[in-house]
Amino acid sequence: MTQDRLPLIPQAQWNPAQQVCADEIIRGPRGGLIEPFIPLLRSPELCTHAQRMGEYLRYRSAIGMRLSELAILVTARHWSQEVEWAIHAPIAIREGINESVVQAIGLNQKPQFTQADEQLVFDFSVQSLVDKRINDATWAQAIALLGEHGAVDLLGIVGYYTLLSVLMNGACTPAPAGAKMPLPPL
Repeated sequence: MTQDRLPLIPQAQWNPAQQVCADEIIRGPRGGLIEPFIPLLRSPELCTHAQRMGEYLRYRSAIGMRLSELAILVTARHWSQEVEWAIHAPIAIREGINESVVQAIGLNQKPQFTQADEQLVFDFSVQSLVDKRINDATWAQAIALLGEHGAVDLLGIVGYYTLLSVLMNGACTPAPAGAKMPLPPL
């Protein structure tokens, strides 16, 4: 992999807008300035908006953390985004996604689901990324199970983590050192 194109800017070199943005991230639920906000800090206004959207989608979405983490993993695998995978694979397992499901997604295989809501989120996420639309049957299932609010939040999660994936892939942001669950190569 190419060397990190947008590594951490030393704090002493942050401009006032970068300092305000970084302070908000550090004081929030993440507790520190981590990827993907390290490369995003070059654009403090974009970073501020992105981190606020991400805070909602990750911690307070209408579908809850278990299903959010599943959608994040599907998106990370689609984009071969090792930072998001390394961060979210252990969280997904902690939130109740079976480790065999996580492993199958990492290998770009269709998992064997035991829970209907997980199958739906997987299908919905894959369709939005691969087919670039949700088929009518999957949409109807999503509305029945998640409601319109949940369906919109799920689309938001896939879109948000696509933004982060494209950004970090372009910046060649490396996975955190010592990642316990690296993304398997395809």
